[in-house]
Amino acid sequence: MERIINVELLNYLLQHGLISKYQHGFLYKYKHSTCSNLLESVHDWAVALNSRYTTDIIYIDFEKAFDSVSHQKLITKLESYGICDDLLEWFKAFLSNRTQVVNISGCLSETVHITVEFHRVAF
Repeated sequence: MERIINVELLNYLLQHGLISKYQHGFLYKYKHSTCSNLLESVHDWAVALNSRYTTDIIYIDFEKAFDSVSHQKLITKLESYGICDDLLEWFKAFLSNRTQVVNISGCLSETVHITVEFHRVAF
């Protein structure tokens, strides 16, 4: 079910111009990935260096970025994109009553419950 929602949500975002088809991460439909992003970047850097342009490169790794995203802000963003009704409620349910555990070399931390209260934010 998650895969179906992922595909349909991505199609919706692309069709409504809410996400660029030039984004690389998670756009498998366009055969874009973090790997294709790196290949395109290296090509652009090589062209710039061969043209003797000064080239500054800053690369940020957002691995596990979803773990730090405010769930309330994510829901608010989805609402602003027109996601509503049952689908929005599904996202809320998916993000509610979550727990997290840290695993370091097989040693697990205590389970921590993540509590999020969703409310409508007025702009």
